[in-house]
Amino acid sequence: MAQNRSDKLKRLVNVQRHLEKIAEMDLANTTRQRQEVAETMDVVIDAINSLDPVHRSFSHHYSGQYSRLQQQEQMLSNVQQMHEMRVVRERTKGDRMEDRMKEAREAEERVAADDSIYDLIDQHIAYKTGET
Repeated sequence: MAQNRSDKLKRLVNVQRHLEKIAEMDLANTTRQRQEVAETMDVVIDAINSLDPVHRSFSHHYSGQYSRLQQQEQMLSNVQQMHEMRVVRERTKGDRMEDRMKEAREAEERVAADDSIYDLIDQHIAYKTGET
């Protein structure tokens, strides 16, 4: 089964778009995790600022937890930036591959049109030589 270049590139574009979707899902997951950490940080801050005697006795524990949450948020921020760059990179690759696929398809169509013209010319010449 002979495949032309545009069909091969079309398959590659589909794979690249799938990689792009995976990168987008990773980014969405990281964003969701950052949101959860931010919500937890808000709860811990509320507990630290609470006048409830139960919370006051655990304020040292809460401050340690808040510090760990800040570190986790910073790490997730870095991971999110990495995922954002990955999404852009995968999308750019897909766009370039799609452009190449379209160019290959146009070239194949031009070759097919040229071949059909050559066939018509050959048929015309064969018909003319057959008349004489």
